[in-house]
Formats: sequence, C-alpha cells, structure tokens
Amino acid sequence: QVQLVESGGGWVQPGGSLRLSCAASGSIVRINDMGWYRQAPGKQLELVATITSGGSTNYADSVKGRFTISRDNAENTVYLQLNSLKPEVTAVYYCNADYIRYSGLDEYHYWGQGTQVTVSS
Repeated sequence: QVQLVESGGGWVQPGGSLRLSCAASGSIVRINDMGWYRQAPGKQLELVATITSGGSTNYADSVKGRFTISRDNAENTVYLQLNSLKPEVTAVYYCNADYIRYSGLDEYHYWGQGTQVTVSS
C-alpha cells in the first residue's frame, strides 16, 4: 500500500511563511509528476504548483514569486515553501502524484489527506 502524508500546515500571520511536506511511503519504484492543490472554503479545488521527476516546475499565476515547489526523489518527498502569506491563501492543501509505481502495482492521480493552512491576524 502507498500513502501520501502531508505535514507542515498550521496557522500563520500575514507576511509569514510555512513549509509543507508530502512524503510518499511504501515500496515505491517510481513517481512521476507531483504537485500541490488547494481548496478554500466554498471554492473549487485549484492547482498551486507541480514538479516533474526531473525538476521542471509549473505554478499558478497567483502564487508565482511567493511559493516554491521542490522535491527529493531519493526520499519520495515533495515540498511547498510558502512565503509572504496572505489571508486569501487560507485553504486545505493537498498533495498529488499523477503516477506511482510500487510493489508491482500502479496508482494514478493519487492524493494525500490534506493539510490546513490558515493565514490570519
């Protein structure tokens, strides 16, 4: 069985920073693209950022210059550094892997359980 486990969310004041982590566990052979998505109250799920296994990144326009996605392939972990936080980024942040090969099995569009990020004074 494979799991994506997010951590690092919490409450922070405007202007502050957080670092989210998402670690994939299990007998993993390969993970393709990984990414972060978020869902604010009453809104649809939206893309935040993605990163390929080779390190190419893609960001939503709203987070460019403030958020940075990175990954450690050896640790099967993806990170999201959130800087200069504003209240409007408050949401549940979900980790996603578009393809995971593990223990002879394949998973597609696999999601973590989410971690809450709250920005308020």
